[in-house]
Amino acid sequence: MSATRPERARSDGEWLEAIHQRLRETVRTHSEVADVPVGVLLSGGLDSSLLVALLAEAGVRDLRTFSVGFEDTPEEAGSEFEYSDLVVERYATRHRKFRVPNAEVLQRLPEAVDAMAEPMFAQDAVAFYLLGEQVSREISVVQSGQGADEVFGGYFWYPRMAAETEGDWLERFRKHYFDRDHDEYQRLASDAYGVSDETSRFIGERLTEPGADELIDAVLRLDVTTLIVDDPVKRVDNMTMAWGLEARVPFLDHLLVELAASCPPELKLREGGKHPLKAMARGLLPDAVIDRPKGYFPMPALKYVRGDFLALMRDLLNSRACRERGIYRREYVDRLLAAPDMHHTRILGNKLWHLALLELWLQRHVDPLGLV
Repeated sequence: MSATRPERARSDGEWLEAIHQRLRETVRTHSEVADVPVGVLLSGGLDSSLLVALLAEAGVRDLRTFSVGFEDTPEEAGSEFEYSDLVVERYATRHRKFRVPNAEVLQRLPEAVDAMAEPMFAQDAVAFYLLGEQVSREISVVQSGQGADEVFGGYFWYPRMAAETEGDWLERFRKHYFDRDHDEYQRLASDAYGVSDETSRFIGERLTEPGADELIDAVLRLDVTTLIVDDPVKRVDNMTMAWGLEARVPFLDHLLVELAASCPPELKLREGGKHPLKAMARGLLPDAVIDRPKGYFPMPALKYVRGDFLALMRDLLNSRACRERGIYRREYVDRLLAAPDMHHTRILGNKLWHLALLELWLQRHVDPLGLV
């Protein structure tokens, strides 16, 4: 991401070859240093599927793969088994597939929150916790596809930011990523928590640090140095290590990350993002896995909140502890409760779940200690 970017002298083909070689070496190294069998958390997405292909290519035998799925909602499937099954069939892995009913998710939710070292709002934290329990019964080390989206520009908001023409870098970032703008935060938080707009200040400073030629360079740098460290990797590590399961992340090998950071952003964003990985996967994975829409670790019940999940969140947010804590303005809470599956962030998280998760975490971790 240097200002001069001498690496631009490389052709697209040379970039792809360099990235492919580095990733192959990384995956092989991560499998060789293990003195125990290594498996893969196989979501059915491109990243984890590519790890399976490269491990098989490296000669790993008796490769074990694990997938988890949840109940569907009318808006969203609760699993990606149709894609993970294609990879399992191609590479004949020893596969375990777990489908968790909503009743079990609801029952185990407090337990998963107890395992969180800090509040973790992404719905897949609970999924990793439940999957980690099952996988740890059979194996102690797995590889995970975490980091590929942040390193190679795989999320849907990256192309939108790149195409945005209005505003400075902070405005372009905010428009497509912020969960809530500051005025909405002020409607959410009571006066005691009505701080100044520290989010914009922090992000603005990070985006404008020297060394990034283009907005996407700056955004990917921010994600790799800040977001990855403080959210996805921490989340997966926390929830798998709760069961003594080690999750390795080959896409975050420092040599691979440094190489990708020097790669022109337009090459990474080609084909909707992660072009170098998609190009590498051709011939190794079924086209259906490569060309599918970008997926996420789905847990629809925490995104489209209804039934028993809504009852739980309503009880949490209407509880005496929550009211006395005084973090949230009641008008804001009531507005979300009135239409619980309609209020989503720009990157498709459920705003009601965010509030309920924080309250549940405080009740489980702070209130029993008499600190609130």
